[in-house]
Amino acid sequence: MTLALWGDALALARQSVGLSSPNPRVGCLITTAQGEVIGRGFTQQPGGPHAEVVAMEDARAHGHDLHGATAYVTLEPCSHHGRTGPCCDALIAAGIKKVVSSIADPNPLVSGQGFARLRSAGVEVQVGPGAAESRELNIGFFSRMIRRTPWVRLKVAASLDGKTALDNGASQWITSEAARADGHAWRARACAVLTGIGTVLEDNPRLDVRLVETPRQPHLVVVDSRLDTPLDAHLFIAGRDLYIYAAVPNDAKKAALEARGATVIYLPGRTPESSGKVDLAAMLHDLARREINELHVEAGFKLNGSLIRESLVDEFVVYLAPKLIGQGRGMASFGPLTELAQAVPLTFKSTGMLGPDLRILARIPGRDQF
Repeated sequence: MTLALWGDALALARQSVGLSSPNPRVGCLITTAQGEVIGRGFTQQPGGPHAEVVAMEDARAHGHDLHGATAYVTLEPCSHHGRTGPCCDALIAAGIKKVVSSIADPNPLVSGQGFARLRSAGVEVQVGPGAAESRELNIGFFSRMIRRTPWVRLKVAASLDGKTALDNGASQWITSEAARADGHAWRARACAVLTGIGTVLEDNPRLDVRLVETPRQPHLVVVDSRLDTPLDAHLFIAGRDLYIYAAVPNDAKKAALEARGATVIYLPGRTPESSGKVDLAAMLHDLARREINELHVEAGFKLNGSLIRESLVDEFVVYLAPKLIGQGRGMASFGPLTELAQAVPLTFKSTGMLGPDLRILARIPGRDQF
């Protein structure tokens, strides 16, 4: 795959962000044997066509014959019957001669079987171009398939001295409108947004996507040990799932919340120290079973601290405003540490300005090695 073709295919895959979940973000180009691009496509909403089918339909709509053509696709064509039929069979039936794919699909229902089926049908298969970029674009999907947990991204908006709110809880607005819109873009790309009952009771947020365009609202997850979520909370939004994880049974409140459309899951801690609290690690595994690829955390310092303390966060997106607050609420409460060697290590993946604010994307080293 030439650099230009790969760039075009990856750009198409990015158009699946916020659209294809829980399916991976995939782009596809169809070219003639001479290298002329005749079809383009990216994976649509669940139940809709995958990138390869969209690209082939695009080529046919413009009057092109697909026999002898080459398909450039950013992920291995699927080989199983899920919400749609196998893409490798569609490529074979269309007469595609060669498939150039960035990386194998980590889904155990596919995982090399798509390539094998193509080769057995006489289709030439090349694997490797753009593998790192495709994997990074689909890091949540790879995480769910391999680790059986979502990729957890924790968002914080703070002052330069690390305060997310005043002591009285006031936090609107520490960062600028540009930073807030960017935060909504990170919400939009996630499968679900996670918060805690403290934030629900104090702020009564919607935690939906409003400041950027999105084809769908991410689901919402609330950690609410004692089922204190009010029945009139702003969380109940049509068209998105609401999962409430609790530790202390309250079947009457559970029934009332589920009548509002929520799904309540009891997942109490299994140790004396975690008695009365939600088992956060088990919650992540349960969310993976519910097809959550990327989990975007917007919570208070207590839940943030619990997730960090239990090594459940993979990366951080942090917005720092050029102001000092002094006394106030911090980003996360965990510890105390007894020596600096116990500090949570981070690697800066990117930094940049958003209006007056600084955005830092930081990752815990090694968390993406799975």
